[in-house]
Amino acid sequence: MSERTELGTAQVSTHRFVDCPAPQPQLIGYFPPMSDISYRTTAEDVASRSLQVTVPLDQLAVAERRAVREYTRQARIPGFRKGHAPEPVIRRRFEQEIRRHVLEGALRDSWDKILKDTDLKPTGDPQVTNVVYEQDQPLVFDLLVEVRPSLTMGTTGGFSLVRTVPPVTDDTVQEQVDRMREQKATWIPVEGTKPRPGQLVSVSVVTIEDGKEPEGGQPYGLVLGKGQAIPDLEELILTLTAGEATEGTVRLPDDHPDASRRGEARRVRVTLHEVKEQQLPAFDDAFAREVGEFDSAPALLAKVREDLLEDSVRSADQSVRDQLVQQLIAANDVPAPPSLTRRLLGAYAQAYKIEAGQMDAFGTSFAPVAEAQVRRELVLDAVATAQKLHATESDMDARIAELAVARGVDPGKLYSSLQQANRLGELERSLTEEKTFAWLLAQSTVTEGSA
Repeated sequence: MSERTELGTAQVSTHRFVDCPAPQPQLIGYFPPMSDISYRTTAEDVASRSLQVTVPLDQLAVAERRAVREYTRQARIPGFRKGHAPEPVIRRRFEQEIRRHVLEGALRDSWDKILKDTDLKPTGDPQVTNVVYEQDQPLVFDLLVEVRPSLTMGTTGGFSLVRTVPPVTDDTVQEQVDRMREQKATWIPVEGTKPRPGQLVSVSVVTIEDGKEPEGGQPYGLVLGKGQAIPDLEELILTLTAGEATEGTVRLPDDHPDASRRGEARRVRVTLHEVKEQQLPAFDDAFAREVGEFDSAPALLAKVREDLLEDSVRSADQSVRDQLVQQLIAANDVPAPPSLTRRLLGAYAQAYKIEAGQMDAFGTSFAPVAEAQVRRELVLDAVATAQKLHATESDMDARIAELAVARGVDPGKLYSSLQQANRLGELERSLTEEKTFAWLLAQSTVTEGSA
């Protein structure tokens, strides 16, 4: 009998397997010595190893006999005194439990042997896949072990970097002010005219299938010209006035999230229910007091300019760091290990709440983003490790003290709150990255550019 479908993918643990719940009674120390367990590497990259493990039949048989004896000693079977039930009865009654115990012991002891025999530095429990556990056959399974990446950087300096601070003009200040006014704007109905870009419309859209008369759709709102609807649909809406409906063919864009639907055409009926126009508040002293603690509109304007200048400087500094990372990756031919890329894609998918049916399209779209992030983390970690730049406890204490002063709180309380929110690791990574970039930039030349 094979355990392939029953087990699926499991995680090796020092106590148990997540897919293999420990039955009663608990058996301890029933698995024989593991010297005959064999394994071989089937694939590897800088962040993972794939191993195929074989546990010989004679070891499985010994483990099974020991398990049967333990069940015989501990089990209570109706009609028999405890410890006196015949072995055939025990085997029939606890067949699945015995097999599960033997399998758990084999998996666990195989992992212990691999750890003792090799210099692997796993970053977590390995994944167990492709388990083949059949009658009168050796146990065979695969282990996927994620390990701490080992990357040697041959070139870490001598790069030419350009730092360009984008200018803050009166126009950019006005654009920011207009965005602030839009956030406080009200929408007033507009009647008797066709909508135009920038206006808020309430529409319903239904698909016409096989020439059947569609049922009314649920109205929803969108602002025209903001990319909230596909272009073909917006064109249909722009031909209507409130209360009118029209039919037409719309084509899904070539960058649609679902790759299988890109370019797909469908016939739709569009009904325009309402049109509203945005009414912006005046930019005056009252507005300044409403959005913040400002005495006047000029004071708010000065703060907007100051914030934009700070953003511009941050953008320039980030651009320098991005250039540096790209040149480091190119100079050292840094790979993007599939195991790390898959893990990061999984984290992205979870963060964006991607459904299972959308994973293929999501993976295709986000794979370049994940690969770039993996390479970035690999090079920065390699440099930090080689140059001993990882944040220390004193670094953490100093930064927490700075933050506490800025916030007017006690450093101990701030530390506790960060610890409770599981943000100490985030702070440590941020400090390590700061130290690493400071060291790297000192090895290269940064010149000021002009926008």
